[in-house]
Amino acid sequence: MARGETVRILFIDDEFIEFRALKKTLSAVTEPMVELDYAQSVRDALAKIGSDRFDLILLDNRLLPNADFRQTVPKLRAASYTGPIGVISMDVSDSYFQQFQDYGVDFRIGKDELDVETLQYIIREYVRYDMPDVWKDDYNI
Repeated sequence: MARGETVRILFIDDEFIEFRALKKTLSAVTEPMVELDYAQSVRDALAKIGSDRFDLILLDNRLLPNADFRQTVPKLRAASYTGPIGVISMDVSDSYFQQFQDYGVDFRIGKDELDVETLQYIIREYVRYDMPDVWKDDYNI
């Protein structure tokens, strides 16, 4: 992804108020530009993934009627979404979170940890893959 491009994030949570809170937090992110879309269920998310491109998915751990990310993330991956998926939860200390990578999750994060700096870090790490110019190979030598 090139600098200056808008990062498209799909936020999946059954509580609309959580979307509003994340949207307010993301409004403070100035670089890169971020466009946030919302799905209230995995079914809604699958429809959006099928018709649009997203650079990152942030997924609430518990979405009814599914139990947790162990049921929802495989559905997103089965729909051919290959981008990064982060699971958001009030409590990421449960033992089953230790297996998050086995289910196609790239990272997990507590809801209380989502702030501007953390979101910018997530975008840099999982969407932009920016590296310092000094790390890039110089093929002109």
